Amino acid sequence: MRISLEVFAVALKTLSQHKLRSALTMLGVTIGVGSVIVMIGMGQGAGALVRTTIQGLGSNMLLVFSGSTTAGGARTGTGANLTITVEDAKAIARECPSVTMTSYGKRDFSQVVYGNQNWYTTISGVTPEYQLIRNWPLATGTFFTQRDMERGNTVCVLGYKVYMNLFGPERDPVGEEVIIHRVPFRIIGVMGRRGALPGGQDQDDQIFIPFTTAEWKLLGSALVGYASIIFASAISEDAMTEAEQQIRDLLRQRHHLPKDVPDDFTIMNLKDVAEMQAATGKILIKLLGGIASVSLIVGGIGIMNIMLVSVSERTREIGIRMAVGAKRSDVLVQFLIESVVLSCIGGLIGVALGIGSSQLVSLLGHFPMLLSPLVSLIAFGFAVLVGVVFGLYPANKASKLNPIEALRYE
Repeated sequence: MRISLEVFAVALKTLSQHKLRSALTMLGVTIGVGSVIVMIGMGQGAGALVRTTIQGLGSNMLLVFSGSTTAGGARTGTGANLTITVEDAKAIARECPSVTMTSYGKRDFSQVVYGNQNWYTTISGVTPEYQLIRNWPLATGTFFTQRDMERGNTVCVLGYKVYMNLFGPERDPVGEEVIIHRVPFRIIGVMGRRGALPGGQDQDDQIFIPFTTAEWKLLGSALVGYASIIFASAISEDAMTEAEQQIRDLLRQRHHLPKDVPDDFTIMNLKDVAEMQAATGKILIKLLGGIASVSLIVGGIGIMNIMLVSVSERTREIGIRMAVGAKRSDVLVQFLIESVVLSCIGGLIGVALGIGSSQLVSLLGHFPMLLSPLVSLIAFGFAVLVGVVFGLYPANKASKLNPIEALRYE
């Protein structure tokens, strides 16, 4: 143990004699380790954000959209033609064992007016089950009921962004009236804040009204009984795939689609979306980590170059040490430890830099950074490995010097 401590002491003393050179040599390792931590933290944070957003969409939810149809050789996109009905949604809840409840909806865009304030937003006509399926709490007030649906009452629930733009944070809007399509609606609640979906759509920038009210008083009589989307909640996460197949089979049967005709609807399974996003996130983390690792390799090359210079500068010293009895292994260990000490110090500074930078990005950029102690440990371990790998050649070269020739070296 005494010999090891002496070797480390000599290594530190040697490196301290060339402070600027040692600092510049460590810089590559420091940047590499810090970059690995920041990049992987950013990738993991992005993945966590997507997972949280998808989980916030609802409890084991499947979405059914009016699907693509082909007319005159032209295939229209999802939602271009209404092909699913209110009765389809009710049949799914009634006849699909893996589905607990369904909701359905239509949407339009309109200017909403309150006093001298106005806001252009999405008007979503949905059923009372929508809030339960989406597992979406309210900030204040209540959601509309089945009785509101049956009577077509002109009540509405504001999305959080609409509430902020029409009323501001200091005012309770419950009981107030807003004008939508020249029709007065009484506000009964405000939805809690949810934020944007992965595709960029702001969930808080909409107003919810009863589906029947949307059909009877806002959207007109065209296509009454049709829905643009069905929300279905599976009995469990494990049952989502089975529920998707049951919905597909039922809708094809109800729409009288032959086997050779494609679906006229589209089912989106949020579990599949989450798994796809998770796989994409893992690829992104590996890619970012690989890019950042290049800096570590560059830092390792810098260590090797400086250690080769050190071997040349200390050739006579090596000769003297060998002449007084030092073994080749002693010389090899000495130079190898100097290389590892360089990379260790650079790695520790890099870990501190990476954690600090991650906190700064999270604070200033409002971006979630998922810091893992394991990632920091692996990054530091990789820095140590770089010191060993790139320090081995200079150390080996020093240990193989001929003592007599080393003593004659000028």
